[in-house]
Amino acid sequence: MYKKTRFLTACVLLSCVLATGCSGNGVVNQNEKATDTVVQNEKTNEDMKTSENIQNRIVLTSEIKELEKGLSAVRFEGNDNFEDFLNAGGASSDADVIKFLSTKLLADIDIDTSQIFGCSTIAVTDENGNHLFGRNFDWDSCDALVVVSKPEQGYASVSTVNTNFITANAGFTVGLALKKDEIMTLASLYAPLDGMNEAGFGISVNMISDSASIEQDTNKPDLTTTTAVRMLLNKAATVDEAITLLKQYDLHGSMGMMVHFAMTDTTGKSVVVEYIGNEMSVVETPIVTNFYLTEGEKYGIGTSQSHARYETLENTLEQKKTMNRFQVRDTLDSVSKHNFDEYESTEWSAVFQLDEGVVDYYHRENYTKSYTIAIEN
Repeated sequence: MYKKTRFLTACVLLSCVLATGCSGNGVVNQNEKATDTVVQNEKTNEDMKTSENIQNRIVLTSEIKELEKGLSAVRFEGNDNFEDFLNAGGASSDADVIKFLSTKLLADIDIDTSQIFGCSTIAVTDENGNHLFGRNFDWDSCDALVVVSKPEQGYASVSTVNTNFITANAGFTVGLALKKDEIMTLASLYAPLDGMNEAGFGISVNMISDSASIEQDTNKPDLTTTTAVRMLLNKAATVDEAITLLKQYDLHGSMGMMVHFAMTDTTGKSVVVEYIGNEMSVVETPIVTNFYLTEGEKYGIGTSQSHARYETLENTLEQKKTMNRFQVRDTLDSVSKHNFDEYESTEWSAVFQLDEGVVDYYHRENYTKSYTIAIEN
């Protein structure tokens, strides 16, 4: 009976991995408060919106650390079993991901049982030729988890997860399970929405408001939306490598949602990868929001706001051929949700510094305070 309960707990816990809705009533993790921030640096910069910027440089461990309400971070080192996942054929649905995680990853972990999102990305270089990748994740209030991963096989990386996609509709038993950091961390490895790796490759998932979905069926191994992101973070050093890798798999959009991938790297190449009639399309562009960029009948389909954000980013890039990380931050601020009369907020903004393997996170549109996280502690 105990083993059955444990298995069912794992299944329910992971039943919402990669889901595309965000529940405002998700379980709140009992995580370590970030009271032991290692360094707080006061920086001044002529491009900063305020004269001071408090930067928390975070050293992470395997215990999930709450940086502030709604934003946490953790470090994983070891076997993520992702090669086993790929060798088993991947997954053509969220249910298949759940099955793998439940039986493979959680088998030895004991549990004591006594919504449409908008996003914007921009890829630029600074005056020294360093490559920056800015990303906004727009949603209503949710819990974000930053995961630094050092797998036994593959590149080390840092990625961001909306844990409400994992904990949505969780009941009492699952709530107990989520108190174990190792369970949340393992599940989150398979649910990244953006990130970069130590090779300097960066990626973001952006949704498109369209009734079409991605369901490729060409007898190749299968991947869902965010397991594709994990595969690329583990394996791709460049955009070209990422495209080659993606072509080796059939992609399936989680929950029938249409998405496209913004990708960039330290060679300076930036593209969007889209799926039109289940055929991959690659368009070179430094800017991606939430409408199709592939020429043809689908071009431009998306929300009107996504067009407005694109035009803002395009105008900024025309005026500033290079940007430092603070200017990228300000550019993300200019297209964050407080500029629009909508219920959503920009839950996190990330400025990935691809050459250094360092990312500055800004939470819920507070652009005066950043959390700096490095792939290498």
